[in-house]
Amino acid sequence: MNQGKIGKFIAECRKEQNYTQAVLAEKLGITDRAISKWENGKSMPDVSIMLKLCNLLKISVNELLTGEHIAMDDYKEKAEENLLELQEKKDRAQKSLLRTELVWLAIAILLTPVHFAINYYYPNNSGTGVGGLIVIIGITMFVIYFFRNYEIKLK
Repeated sequence: MNQGKIGKFIAECRKEQNYTQAVLAEKLGITDRAISKWENGKSMPDVSIMLKLCNLLKISVNELLTGEHIAMDDYKEKAEENLLELQEKKDRAQKSLLRTELVWLAIAILLTPVHFAINYYYPNNSGTGVGGLIVIIGITMFVIYFFRNYEIKLK
């Protein structure tokens, strides 16, 4: 999916419906800055509001994802292309997340024996803070990983 093309298409459809960015944003319950980001190709509409956006712009989801009006003759073909592209994007994201999780697991597995070895070979190292340092590093890595890969939504 070409975010720039989709953004231009959203702007074009918004203008066809005589909506300003502010009016469209209000109808969707979001900020006009979000609309601006879509139209500049910096981000995409969230899946949770795509149907409402498409209804307001009087387009289909396939047209939105393609970034152009689709003739009925090409509709099925474009729909299949969009589904395949979305599935590939999802698969890449899952593989990336799995790799990241494996790296964090390996780091955790390596840090634990290091801590125990330090305590075994240097039993008088009380007060050095090595254990605390390892805990702080582990917590920091977890927090960074969590906020990069998961979204927190308040009810």
